[in-house]
Amino acid sequence: MEIFQILGYAGALCIGIVLGLIGGGGSILTVPILVYLLYLNPVTATAYSLFVVGVSALVGAIQNIRKGLVDFRTAIVFAIPAFIAVYATRKFIVPSIPDRLFSIGDFVVTKDIGIMTFFAIIMLLASISMIRSKRKEECKETVVRYNYPIIMIEGIVIGVLTGIVGAGGGFLIIPALVILAKLPMKKAVATSLLIIAIKSLIGFIGDIENLTIDWPFLLRFTSLSVVGIFIGTWLSTFIDGKKLKKGFGWFVLVMGIYIMIKEFTK
Repeated sequence: MEIFQILGYAGALCIGIVLGLIGGGGSILTVPILVYLLYLNPVTATAYSLFVVGVSALVGAIQNIRKGLVDFRTAIVFAIPAFIAVYATRKFIVPSIPDRLFSIGDFVVTKDIGIMTFFAIIMLLASISMIRSKRKEECKETVVRYNYPIIMIEGIVIGVLTGIVGAGGGFLIIPALVILAKLPMKKAVATSLLIIAIKSLIGFIGDIENLTIDWPFLLRFTSLSVVGIFIGTWLSTFIDGKKLKKGFGWFVLVMGIYIMIKEFTK
């Protein structure tokens, strides 16, 4: 048991390091670490993940605000429907999911299995996004144009996904900001961190009334993740994060497949 706890806390540090190195993706590991190494149930793990992701993204967002890279208007337009959706999902939808979803022969698909399987699917989508990413950094400024109905729909969809699986959803938000708001890539990445921070932390508020929060554990885990961000940022001066991103994508792909196999062979 102790070795898994040590690995779990080491995993918290790794989450931050990955975030610091490649600017995203690390939060996708939070739920598997909490479930498989620290033995939390998936509902609690996704709640804790929202807090870890929110605080970690906020640290990154503050750094980007100081550099003048965050587009606040875009963040507000996108974040409002997203945080309403994620709050409603954590407060009402997740608690209302039945413990027994359906059965296939003798195999019963429970709420926990359903959440982890859905999470694995999100991991597979995120991994494909990281592996196939060929977007180039754009430095030129463009006029920000808002397609409000589409941005609202995108925000709601991402908010619901975030609420269910507890991941930041940066691999969905960044393309949306580039395509829908015409933001340059650097600003899209920076602005996405502020959106992730807002919606994740507000989503976590929806869990406070439904769950008993182990604050000492959660703050220890989150603190290690934040320390990892600073380590990752420092390492990024020596290591090209873009080259690591594809390799990390393959790792996330393997993890997603592993979770699906593990959940359906219990």
